[in-house]
Amino acid sequence: MLQVDMSASKREGFGKGAMRRLRVSGSTPAVLYGNDKEVYSLQLETIPFVKTLHKISRKNAVVQLSINGDDMRHVLVKAIQTDPVHDTLIHADFYEIDMAAVRRFTVPLQMTGKAKGLEFGGELVVHKAAIELDGAPLDIPDAIKVDVSGLGIGDSILFSDLELPGEVKMVADASRLCVEVVVPMA
Repeated sequence: MLQVDMSASKREGFGKGAMRRLRVSGSTPAVLYGNDKEVYSLQLETIPFVKTLHKISRKNAVVQLSINGDDMRHVLVKAIQTDPVHDTLIHADFYEIDMAAVRRFTVPLQMTGKAKGLEFGGELVVHKAAIELDGAPLDIPDAIKVDVSGLGIGDSILFSDLELPGEVKMVADASRLCVEVVVPMA
């Protein structure tokens, strides 16, 4: 799983006016909650935060959030609010997690190779582009590679055929179809 570092500081001002001043000064308001601890009101520098968000976009990522330079927390980006007109950040929500606890993550399936059935007029059909896995956050892979190069027409790969890392468990039904090569409809 991807890990990134971010820094934040505790936020003192509250209310609409204080949040506007904070955004104008180049910061984004945020909140940290979860793991049965108290809720923290935070602020982050907007430009480095946006760069980090682009880096982890559509990926499972654990953020190591440093609060005021000394308090380190492991968090997930739970929600991002943006202005629909100006496309600027309004607010961010972080959820603190226990790194040893088992959690559920959706992991994308990455198709590799070219199916040999495609050369004979077959069509590759991907029934599921992601899989749900249970495991500790650091045990979860960024993607599951599915080699389709051996698939001929009529061949398929089930979820049970996928290779998963040791401590990770599949949530989906193992008999479900993942990808297959079929004869195209006329």
